[in-house]
Amino acid sequence: MGVVTLTTDFGTRDSYVGAMKGVLLSQAPFPFLVDISHEIPAQDVHAGAFLLSQAAREFPTGTIHLAVVDPGVGGPRRPIVVQSDDYLWVGPDNGLFSFALDRPDAIVYEINLVELRRTPMSATFHGRDLFAPTAARLHGGLAAGDVGPRISDPIVLDDTAVEVNAEWVQGRVVYVDHFGNLITGINRDQLSAGAVASGVTVQGLEDPIPVVESYDAVAKGELLAIVGSTDLLEIAVRDGSAASRLALARGAPVRVGRH
Repeated sequence: MGVVTLTTDFGTRDSYVGAMKGVLLSQAPFPFLVDISHEIPAQDVHAGAFLLSQAAREFPTGTIHLAVVDPGVGGPRRPIVVQSDDYLWVGPDNGLFSFALDRPDAIVYEINLVELRRTPMSATFHGRDLFAPTAARLHGGLAAGDVGPRISDPIVLDDTAVEVNAEWVQGRVVYVDHFGNLITGINRDQLSAGAVASGVTVQGLEDPIPVVESYDAVAKGELLAIVGSTDLLEIAVRDGSAASRLALARGAPVRVGRH
């Protein structure tokens, strides 16, 4: 029994996720279905790419990751299968699989095998009519290279640049999680390589936020900065939401340094 994961921006209120699972269960030989998330903000490809980057490689090798955050559905964007690190990713070529494409062994195929398309194929629901059937067939033993021709120019999202020098490390918020924690693109190694940090500066806040080792280093309701489970620097409020407190979202600049 192989694992197929699902990641979408569909939510769970409507029938969309259920329809995709129905296709998988109808066409694949006994798949073990796992939901990574269906609460990605609508059309937010960057958020989908981030969530996949944090979860996908925790699964057994051979897992098929079916992901659909597809604001360009029905347009010229290509449907693809990515083969990387003994995993397969199935979905749109819009940057959603950027973190998988940066691996040296990554191979990308455009899905154009006619038999993989449901007839008629909806112009608005390729998750059900193309990507789920493709994932099902891959689960059943279809080789990734049989879905269509190899391509050399898949879409990769622009990196969230991190600048490092002896005085400071500067990056941006790359994701806001369920708790309102502001997760930055600054990782532990960049912090170590850069400034000796005594605090974090964010827009709209005069006083630096202390960098601490655990949440209980500050009182309830206080701001803090911490390297979280993603190994990235996060800005948080103990027992609260930093996103709400600071009115910040993805893309907000963050600087760590001497003060």
